[in-house]
Amino acid sequence: MNKKQNLFFLLLIVGFGAFAQSPSIKIAKLKYGGGGDWYSNRTALPNLIEFCNKELNANIYKEEDVIEAGSSEIFQYPFVYMTGHGNVLFSEAEAKNLRKYLISGGFLHIDDNYGMNNFIRREMRKVFPEHDFVEIPFNHPIYNLKYKFKSGLPKIHEHDNKPPQGFGIFHEGKLVTYFSFESDLGNGWEDQSIYNDPQSVRLMALQMGANLIEYAFTSL
Repeated sequence: MNKKQNLFFLLLIVGFGAFAQSPSIKIAKLKYGGGGDWYSNRTALPNLIEFCNKELNANIYKEEDVIEAGSSEIFQYPFVYMTGHGNVLFSEAEAKNLRKYLISGGFLHIDDNYGMNNFIRREMRKVFPEHDFVEIPFNHPIYNLKYKFKSGLPKIHEHDNKPPQGFGIFHEGKLVTYFSFESDLGNGWEDQSIYNDPQSVRLMALQMGANLIEYAFTSL
């Protein structure tokens, strides 16, 4: 991380807490090529942001920005969210920039909205050819921050009658990418009227999302 990027991420951390008076942090949704619907779950992040600002006393702008993997502006965001149902494609330049972002302190949450698994595993090998996704153990901090998930990632929506799994990419011992599979957290963050999920299910999704936000903001 260069000095400018390091300073920016430190300022973002300072903005996370009770002493922050006005929104000073932004998070972003990743726009990607390949034809997948990166724009899915339009109400998800605003609802998660509202929950984090209230329950974590965070300091996040109420709506997310949209960022591309190859943009130099990605370094402005400590947390980037990625979702969709289909194909994902990173160019060589995008993969290189995304790698630089992640090893510089950024965090990527990939949330499978159904159908991303094979594509995202292929593309993340471009970003980290030396690392594979590994299943995150239940004792990892990501499941043990303000909200405790003794059995790991909660199940929000049914896809293929499989248990939810949280996978990660670790670089130099630090979790830099979290991949929520067979859970669909983003659907649980959506307005209640969209899927009519019970409030208890939506709350689990929001609490897990809050853990991801907290981890991304405080584990640099």
